[in-house]
Amino acid sequence: MRTTNRFSMKICITPAASADRKIPSHTAPDTLPIPMTTILFNKPFGVLTQFTDAKSPTERPTLSGFNLPKGVYAAGRLDRDSEGLLVLTDDGKLQAQLSKPTFKTPKTYLVQIEGDPTDADLAPLRTRVTLKDGPTLPAQVRLIDPPDVWHRDPPVRVRKSIPDAWIEVTITEGRNRQVRRMCAHIGFPCLRLVRWSVGAWTLDGIDQGQWRTI
Repeated sequence: MRTTNRFSMKICITPAASADRKIPSHTAPDTLPIPMTTILFNKPFGVLTQFTDAKSPTERPTLSGFNLPKGVYAAGRLDRDSEGLLVLTDDGKLQAQLSKPTFKTPKTYLVQIEGDPTDADLAPLRTRVTLKDGPTLPAQVRLIDPPDVWHRDPPVRVRKSIPDAWIEVTITEGRNRQVRRMCAHIGFPCLRLVRWSVGAWTLDGIDQGQWRTI
């Protein structure tokens, strides 16, 4: 986002000037609008959505390793073992809008699950399921073909004797590990979870570990 500096106009009249002649003098105002920065980041698997990890006995990857602009912070959570779109910003209002459940910002996930569900198996997620922290809001869920996304490092461990499938899930809440718990609740554990979009923003054109400013 770019802003244009605005200058105030200070009017002065000098003795040499005629009564109706006004000489402008450009002076900087006391305050100028501060440009806000918002980043779309494709978070890799295993990276914490924070800039330090001082309390961990072993070093774990954090956001500090991706040359992100100073002063931005994650708007909402994305677990260490999840991948995909993470919005970072220094705009407090935007952070609140994206992270607080009251705003009901839609978030879409591409989810690899263990098992071979039918559309009927997914139906409970479209109404509501009751988790330990209460019933969920209705989600949009559909079966999809395996998406054209990057290979995960480390690879997903799949069992040859058990099939797997991909579903697309859109929720408007942001509970801790909610999509994983919803999938487990209906009997299809999550193997891989990629957040593809937050509101109207998507990962389109952003490689793993890369980011762009909007």
